[in-house]
Amino acid sequence: MKLTNLMALLTGLSFGANAQQDGPYVFYRDGKTIAKTLTASGITEELAPKSVQVGFPGHPGWNFSVALKPELKIPATEYKQPDKIFFISDVEGEFEGFRALLIAGGVIDSAYNWTFGKGHVVVCGDLFDRGMNVPECMWLMYKLEQSAVRAGGYWHTILGNHDVMNLSGDVRYVQPKYFESAKRLGLDYMDLYNKDTELGRWLRTKNTIEKIGDNLCLHAGVAPQINKLNMPLDVINQKCRPYYDKAKLLRGVGDPAVDAFFTGETSLFWYRGYFMEPKATEDEVSESLRLYGVDRIVVGHTIVPGNVGFYYGGKVLGLDVDQHAHVHQAALYEKGKWVKINERGERTFLSL
Repeated sequence: MKLTNLMALLTGLSFGANAQQDGPYVFYRDGKTIAKTLTASGITEELAPKSVQVGFPGHPGWNFSVALKPELKIPATEYKQPDKIFFISDVEGEFEGFRALLIAGGVIDSAYNWTFGKGHVVVCGDLFDRGMNVPECMWLMYKLEQSAVRAGGYWHTILGNHDVMNLSGDVRYVQPKYFESAKRLGLDYMDLYNKDTELGRWLRTKNTIEKIGDNLCLHAGVAPQINKLNMPLDVINQKCRPYYDKAKLLRGVGDPAVDAFFTGETSLFWYRGYFMEPKATEDEVSESLRLYGVDRIVVGHTIVPGNVGFYYGGKVLGLDVDQHAHVHQAALYEKGKWVKINERGERTFLSL
């Protein structure tokens, strides 16, 4: 009996009808590359894959394959202004809405072909936790990064607080399905995204903040305390990246130039001062724009009734909506105009 079939039989006996589809997960062990996908009947395993298959038993038309990259590179921090940009945040494993929004926004077609030309897509953080298809969403981002570059466009994935939480061991909001998946694989949950996995390595290359033309893009916001550091954006990313997966150090690394980025009140991942008290003043927001030479700050993280929408006279664009409540919206900049778009393709002009 093949190893894959034996694993499927044993797993099926252990977990029964409650076992769910999940993955794939790609591991690097003892010089070998192993891709594992969990299904309702067991675990499939492939050695030395050049690509992985992402499947949806209830929606086979959603299935896709992803070529594994020969090398993972840290992206740049600053980019020229594109003619069109699609902004979304807080996907958190809600694949159906995510896919529908990308199709509605003209980013891809139903077969996942890139249809956005030289446009850019920006995901302002929070890939993990409550949704049922977290790795599947990440694999789609991973795939579309490659498609975008081939077309002269670009895909930006910026990390949020839930991403840093998962990498660093704070699993308060993890969907229980993923703990079960780890158990079925004979692993701890933290092993699914450690430095010996493809998605774990990929996540660790990502930035916390990027300047894309006139837009400063991040997950939560720029607190006044961060303004006072007067730190270049590339330095911010360099200082934050080594601590993405250091749980204990997130409470204070002993370096004032780093601590501020991992403290809830000031963190680029956690700050809520654009939407909740104590609110940032307009002067403080304007100071952030002046420091980084942009016209607006684009963030997710905080759900408020006005999202997707502009605040502070157009200086802040809030993206976060409740994806888990089937509210799927994004912002689209094209030909100098801003619109809000939903998964049905309905568009609403966004006034500054």
